[in-house]
Amino acid sequence: MSLPENFNPLALDNQLCFALYVCSKEIIRKYQPLLEPLNLTYTMYITLMGLWERDEVTVKDLGKRLFLDSGTLTPLLKKMETQNLITRNRSKTDERTVFIKLTEEGRSLKEKCQKIPMEVACCNLVDMEKGKALLDCLHQMMTNLNKED
Repeated sequence: MSLPENFNPLALDNQLCFALYVCSKEIIRKYQPLLEPLNLTYTMYITLMGLWERDEVTVKDLGKRLFLDSGTLTPLLKKMETQNLITRNRSKTDERTVFIKLTEEGRSLKEKCQKIPMEVACCNLVDMEKGKALLDCLHQMMTNLNKED
């Protein structure tokens, strides 16, 4: 594929990363009014989704799943523990390993969050077929970006 003669590689409108950044930021903003009544941030919400899929995981495994480093994840988990959504327990065999487990309150939020994805999807301007194709493309990008060298 050749680029147009007048292509400006430094124009914001020509940056995939900028378009992804803006879309991500604006989609997350759509979640705020839905999550605020549950006293959740978007990052707490995706953490819960990860734990609803697989509970009782290590901080390291949860961080990998969410693409979050421990500097971001540790304070988040402390806040979630304070809100009684999770427990953090050190491994009896290796004190460096911390396991995260949902509390009953954390598990019960799953029911309250069931409609959130569809409510946010209704805000999107992409039809379901294009949305699925975009999601597939983004998953492929995530895989490519995280390949071990």
